[in-house]
Order: sequence, then C-alpha cells, then structure tokens
Amino acid sequence: MPQASSITPVVGRDAELARLSGVLERARGSEARAVLVAGDAGVGKTRLLDEVGGLAADAGMTVVTGHCVDLGDVGLPYLPFTEILGVLAADERFSAALAAHPVVGRMLGGGSDAARDVDGRLRLFEGMAGLLAEVADVAPLLLVLEDLHWADQSSRDLLRFLLGRGVLRHRLAVFASYRADDLHRRHPLRPLLAELIRLPAVERLELRPLGDSDVARLVRQLERRPLAEVTVRRIVERAEGNAFYAEELLAATDTESGGVPSGLADVLLIRFEQLSDTAQQVLRTAAVAGRRVEHELLREAVGLPVEELESALREAVGRQLLVAGDDDTYSFRHALAREAVYADLLPGERARLHGAFARLLAAQGRAAESAAERAHHYRESHDLAEALAASLEAADHAQRVGAPAEEQRHLEAALDLWPAVGAEARPSGGGVDRVTLTLRASAAAAHAGELHRAVSLTRSALAELGQDADSELAARVRYTLAGNLLSVDSLTSAFAYSSEALAMIPEDPPSRTWVWAAATHAMAARHVGGNETALRVARRALSVAEELRMTDAHADLLISLAVFDGGGRRGPEGRERLLRARELARSSGNAAVELRALFNLAMGCYESGALAECVPWLTEGLDRARRAGLLSSPYPLEMRYLRLVMLHVLGRWDECVRAAAADAELLPAAGAYTVGPALYVALARGDMTAADRARALLEGPFDWMATLVAGIVLTDAAALRGDPGDAVRWTRSTVAALTDETGTRPDVTVRLAALALSAVADAAAEPRSAGDEATIRGWTDTAAELVELARATATHAESGTPQGPEGQAWLARAEAEWIRVVSGPDAAAWSQALTAFGFGDVYEQARCRLRYAEALVAAGRREEAAAETREVRETADRLGATPLREQVDALVRRGRLADTPADAGERAGVLTAREQEVLRLLALGRSNRQIGEELFITGKTASVHVSNILAKLGASSRGEAVAIAYREGLITPEPSASG
Repeated sequence: MPQASSITPVVGRDAELARLSGVLERARGSEARAVLVAGDAGVGKTRLLDEVGGLAADAGMTVVTGHCVDLGDVGLPYLPFTEILGVLAADERFSAALAAHPVVGRMLGGGSDAARDVDGRLRLFEGMAGLLAEVADVAPLLLVLEDLHWADQSSRDLLRFLLGRGVLRHRLAVFASYRADDLHRRHPLRPLLAELIRLPAVERLELRPLGDSDVARLVRQLERRPLAEVTVRRIVERAEGNAFYAEELLAATDTESGGVPSGLADVLLIRFEQLSDTAQQVLRTAAVAGRRVEHELLREAVGLPVEELESALREAVGRQLLVAGDDDTYSFRHALAREAVYADLLPGERARLHGAFARLLAAQGRAAESAAERAHHYRESHDLAEALAASLEAADHAQRVGAPAEEQRHLEAALDLWPAVGAEARPSGGGVDRVTLTLRASAAAAHAGELHRAVSLTRSALAELGQDADSELAARVRYTLAGNLLSVDSLTSAFAYSSEALAMIPEDPPSRTWVWAAATHAMAARHVGGNETALRVARRALSVAEELRMTDAHADLLISLAVFDGGGRRGPEGRERLLRARELARSSGNAAVELRALFNLAMGCYESGALAECVPWLTEGLDRARRAGLLSSPYPLEMRYLRLVMLHVLGRWDECVRAAAADAELLPAAGAYTVGPALYVALARGDMTAADRARALLEGPFDWMATLVAGIVLTDAAALRGDPGDAVRWTRSTVAALTDETGTRPDVTVRLAALALSAVADAAAEPRSAGDEATIRGWTDTAAELVELARATATHAESGTPQGPEGQAWLARAEAEWIRVVSGPDAAAWSQALTAFGFGDVYEQARCRLRYAEALVAAGRREEAAAETREVRETADRLGATPLREQVDALVRRGRLADTPADAGERAGVLTAREQEVLRLLALGRSNRQIGEELFITGKTASVHVSNILAKLGASSRGEAVAIAYREGLITPEPSASG
C-alpha cells in the first residue's frame, strides 16, 4: 500500500502563498485585508489555508478557524462564529475583551430577547465586531472561515457586517474559502460574494487546477516508494489538476482490481472499503453526524468498547480519511469523502443512526443550539413528532438571534410535518396552531424578501381558518394578505381583503389590530383610486395610533398621509411628515417602516428635481437595509433602481453600468427590473441587444416595474431603429398594462408618448417634403393621440396633481415632437424642451439640443446651430452615446455646419494626435492598409480613424476631408521631392 505522508505537501502554490503571506504581513502592520479563496472541491483550499495558518502562528498571530457545516435544508445560525468564539473564550489573553462584550454570549447559548428585533441583531453584530477588534489589539489575528458555501444566512449577514463596517482597520486578516463549483445561479452565497468583492479591503483569490507537472510532483512526494511512470501519468490524467483527486487516486492504486474507478465517489469508497469492518462502521456513523463529530458523541452513537473504537479511529486517521482535532473532535479530511460514505448507507441504517444522534443531542441538554441539528436528525430518522417539536424550537432560536430566513425554513419544515403528526403528539398551549404558524412563516418570508412566498403562505393561513375562528386572528390574516398582495401589485385583491379585515374588527374599543388593518386598508384604497376613503381611514387610524402609543403604526400612517394628502411627498408638508415618520420608525426599531419613509423622502426629492438632495436619502436607506438584512425587500429594491436612475440622469454612465452589474449578482428574481437604467445606457450606446434583455423582463408573472422598464427600452429602441409603428404599439401596450382599475394612467405615460412621438415625427418628415398629404394625415392622427396622452398625464398625474420637473420636461419634448410632426422642427419649442431638461438629465438635454440645432438649421441660423452641435458632440463623446454622435454628425454634414467660421478655428483641437497623423497620410493619398503599415496599426483601426475624421470635419468623402483640412490650415502641403 502507498505510505502517504501525514501532511500533504503544498505543491504548485508558490504565488498564492506569497500573496497570502503578504496580506498577513500587512495585517500585522494594521493594514488589514480579507481574501475570499475560491476553488473547486478538492483543489487544495483547506491545505493552502492550513499552511498559511501555520505561517501566521509562527509569526505570532492568533489563528482561529470557523467551519460551516452542511445540514441540508436546516440552518444553524452563526455556527462558524460560535466555533471561533469558543476558541477565543478558552484563551485567557482575551478574557477582558470577552467581558467587555457580553452581548456575544448568546452565540455560546446564552440567548437574548434583544435579538428578536433588527436593532437587537445589530447590537449582536456590533458586539462581535468590537470583540474581534479588541482581540486584534491584544495580538494580530487571522480569522479563517471554511466552506462558506454551506454558511447559514445569519453567518453570511454577520460576515457582510464585519467586512463592511471597518473591522479590517485593525491588526486583522480574514481568509474565507468556498467551493466555486457549488455556486449555482441562485446559490445564496453569490449575492454576498458580489457585494464583498466591491469593498476596497476585500480581494478574491481563485485556486485554479494544478498543472500536470505539479500534480506529478505532488504524487511523487506523497508516495515514498518509486512509482511507475505509467501509474503517475494515469493519475495525472484522471486528477485533472485536482490535488484531492490525485491523492485519492494514488491511495487506490493497490486495490486488488488494479484499476482506477472513473468517478471520485467510487475512488473514495474503494479506499473506504479497505478499512476493517469496525473502522467502516465508525466512519458510517461519523458520516451521519456530519463533517465533524465530537469524540464522546461518536462513542455513544457507535456503541463500541473504548479499545475497539480507538483502534478503528487510529486506522481511519492513519489512512487520512479522518482528521483528529485539538478540540476532541474528528472530521472527514474532505467533505467529498463524508458525502460518499453517507450516500453508501442503506436506508434503514441511515434512519437508525440519525435517530441515535437525535436522542444523544437531546440528552446533552444544549437545547437551543442543538435544536436545528436535532430537527435534521429526527426528520431523517422518520421520528416526525420529535422533528416537529425540534423544528419549532429551532425556529424560536432563529427568531431570538435575528435570523429570519432560518426561522422561515424551520417554520415551513414544521408546517410540512404538522399533518403527519397526530394531534396528541403536537405541541399544545401557547397559541401554537397551524394558522398562527403559517402566519408567522409568512411574516418571516416577507422580512427575508420572499414576497411571493409570503403571499402563498398567507393564503394558506386563510384557507386554514375555520368558521369559528377568532375575529382578530381572521382580520390579522386578511390584512397581512392584503399587504403582501400590494407588494406584488395585486391591487384589487388587496383592497378586497383589507376591506374584509377592517369590517371584522370594531373601531371601538381601540385596538392594535384595528389600527394595522386600517393602515393597510388606506394604502389599498389609494391604489384602487379610493383617495377620499384612504385619507379618511388614515386620519382616523393616526388618531387611534397616537392614543395607543403605537409608534411604528403612527410612523406608517404619517407616510401614507405624506404621500396621499395635499401636495404629496414633493410638498413641504409631505416632507415634514416623512421626516417625522423617519424618526418615529427609527425610535420604534421598525426597520421596514423606516425604509418606507426613506424611500419616499428620496422620491420626493427626485420628483421635485432636487437631485443632489435625493442621493443622501438613497445612501442612508440602502445602508439601513443592509444592516437590517432587508436589501431584497420592496423599498430597498426600488431604492436600488432609483440610485441607478440618478447615475443615468446625471450622465455617470460607467458608474451606472458597474453598479448594475454588481446588483445583478445580488438581486432576487423579482428585482430584475432594478438594472433597467443600465439597459437605458446600453441602448443609448448603440447596443440593440438591450431590447432583447428588456423583453425578457416581461416573461413570467406580471410585474409592474419590470413592465415599465421594458416599455421604456422597447419604445426607445423602436424609435432608434426607425420603426414608428412598433414604437407606438409598445407605448400603447405598456400604458394599458400599467393603467390601474380606476383608469388612472402611470406617470411614465408622458415619457413613453414623447419617445413614440419622436419616431412618428421622423417618419412624417419625408412625406411632408414630398407633399404626400394622405401619409402625413395618418401620422398626424397618431401623433394627436400620443400628445393628448402626454398632456393628460403630465397635468393630472397618479397623485392627482401636476407632475414635477421631469414630467414637465417630457411634456415639453412631446409638444416639440408634435409640432415637428405637424409642421416641421420649431426652434422655440425645442428651446423650451432643452430648458426643461436643465434640471439635470444630461442625455435628454443633449437629444433636445440636437433637435434644437436641427430647427436652427431649418431657420437659416447656421452659426448658432454649429455651436449647439459642438455641445451635443462633446456630450455624446463623453457618454459614449454612439447613435447620438452619428445623428449630430449627419446634421453637421446636411447643414454644412463644418464650414462656419466659428467652427473652423477648433478643428485641430477636435482631432486627436493619432487622427492628425492619419489625416496627413490621407492627404498623401495613402489607403487604409498603407496608413496602417506606416503607423504600425491594423488596416481596420486605420479605417476607424478615417471615419472619425470624416465625422469630425463634416466631410462626406476622404477627398472632401483633405480639402477642408487644407482650407482650415489643419495640414500643410508636403514639400515636393524636387523642391
């Protein structure tokens, strides 16, 4: 048999070791960083981190490691950090630091009611950050987190907080590993990775497969005996650069069959089957426990005499299937080994061992922290009554430590088990029944951003209500369902359920249930056009909320009144209400209501044209959502969209595209619309595939915002490609889809109408010049319909009041396009549109400026037109708006604007140094290929430079460009050879 060394050598990782060692050196100097170590299973992440950990320890750093564990669909909140905390607690050097942060004690099983709300969770996170900072002040600290792909959501949230809140300013390094090949598209770790890598102090290190020569070297170092070249070569071929594959293949070379199995699982099992029967029994038992198992727990579960158990463990450790830990635990050397052994268990054997572990964990007395594990083991052992009880216990624990996603999963597991458990075996007392559990699961889902799941769960709760159900519970189910339906744009149904809820509860005596039912009904009524009802109910509910001192409900109702009443959120009264609501919501600890206030403050600023004031509210809102773990909930999603809209409007297009790409990794399916502004940028830059991506937003269930984004992109795309019929069709269909049950059109109607009018005006230009009255009449009728849509919407918006600066700017553009359809370009109309977009929309202002220049040319004001085209060119070049640049260049050529005196003196400054070289060679009659050869560039690149020169000089041919260049002194004739 091969005699593998006890420690696998590190081969082919010199560059990675040097990089991580450099990070450690900087950390010791208080220039801390975090490194995300990615790689396929078995590629060597753990071995590399072990080696680096040894280097860190030798340099005087404290090294602590936390492991994430795969428990299937069961999450164990904060597991890796609990392990880390246990190691730190055992070190006397850090006792003072631990004493200074008692809030982190709940990770060791203390529990705390303070974690029931978001602020309690925040205190826990801040306590952990403070503890690590103080530990790092005592001694430089290396924090290693292994197998992040199995991390529970609470651990992911805590890691996000630690790396994002400055803990890396201390003498601290964080190395975290994860399996890259495990991260499918919807894997919950993907959003966190995308967010973390954007932080300046976080970098990613990808461990790629080893080269063949490195694998061969590894194999020869592992085996002390000489190996046949054919054996080494076969292992290298099969390993495909994976160090673990290579080790396992090497260990299987002496099997009696003499062959190497094709699958890794087969390799692992062949090696496993070479153990004694007793060692195999021990490994099977350990596999059921998970990746790691405590010695005492394993001893009791396997039921062997001490001598036999120790002999079996020594055999398994010697063969490197198990690794003994310093904390009296054993772990599989690699997760794949454990998975292979577990999969080979017989069904009855698996169930029996799960049952044994469940009973042993229950007997240990560590109820809270072991509840999730017990639920897992009981369920796999088919002890459903105990699995139900443990699932509920685990849900309670998750709620206490502020882990809503885990709470939802445990509650849904309990709901799945509920009908399979007899009534006599179900938990009794405490108001635990199927309806309240379902309602609680719905609340957890909504808090975790799973909105459609929240709707589904609340509908299930409603279906479970009996005829004799308590009226308050029945009302609570209905108004919760109404609120969830509002979040997914099912407005009529939301109003129906909120009406039912309000009718079930008397207003007198005052009650919390009535207040929240009324608050929900006010919003639902507003959405279906019942403005008077919404105001009346909201005002009365506000009075009752004040009377009952319901601070969060008071804040929520103030927000509704700020939006519904008077001048809305744009007016001073609305703003004052929103500011007051923000403070009340913050004081109550209700993050969801606080986010609603912040979103409406941002929208109020945007709608009033105060773009600079909008940004701080968005920043605060998204930061609050991040800290509360609510980034996937509705208002933060809309804030993400608005943030990108701001970047688009302000002309910061590269930032917009980068932010959208980062967001795309984080968003739930329902948030796909938020990257819409990046589609606006792509389209404006000439990428017509943006239309295909926008059309994809319309697939699946109806989504209001996705429909809006798709409508904008598809209408504008049709206009850009000169298809007025398609532009009008998309405008009509989008407005129809977004118009509510009362006939109120969406505010975006004015923008859609203006975009479609642009295409219609382009189409009407040629028949007008040809005197084709019949065609002009057809386009005029269509334009009249569109301009009336724009006028009606801009003057009477969704709120019932005139739209703000943005809406009025789009109306001005629609009016100018309407005149262009009827009688041609009008300078005064386009001057008004240009001024209207002066609130800050860089691109739309440039598009209006182009039309203004076109009207100036038509009026014979060529010098003024030339000045306007120069500004359009500058903006188009800065934004990378290729179609706009092509349009302005075409106007310059048509209007002969290049010949104007005002333009002549600026030619040299317009051309780049390379373009001036190309122009000189053009004057000598060189072809594109010859220009490329002389300047050491490709002919294709030379062609691009020539095209740019023609556009900048307003020339239609190479000869004309040279003539303009000579006339304006951009080049001088070359001296003749005989001169």
